[in-house]
Amino acid sequence: MTAITPVIEKAIADIRSSFPECQVDAEPDGSGGAHVMVREMPLGLPYAQPTIWVGFQITFQYPYADVYPHFTCADLKRADGRALGEGLAPASHRGRPAMQISRRSNKLNPATDTAALKLLKVMQWLRTHP
Repeated sequence: MTAITPVIEKAIADIRSSFPECQVDAEPDGSGGAHVMVREMPLGLPYAQPTIWVGFQITFQYPYADVYPHFTCADLKRADGRALGEGLAPASHRGRPAMQISRRSNKLNPATDTAALKLLKVMQWLRTHP
């Protein structure tokens, strides 16, 4: 099994420093990348859950490959009872039910588009998603 590369270890450290209130777990994916799980991510309105987990894979191609997709709890619900809407769909993440958050970066810039920034953008989108 290939260990997590130093570039991806740095990306994980950046996620930890960008989200200090969250528990960030990472394990090797066997190809130099990592499976990352961010726990106790603050969410709140318009969702019923005050916090969620967010999971994703940083592949060995990072930073030249997008960190996509992101996953969260399968029971994600809006507080107002409305449907979740575009960009969210039931899926499976590492063998367990999940909700996929589809936010692809179409113009990836490996010099500036970090895994931490992508997670921040995904969370901003989720919190403001109609």
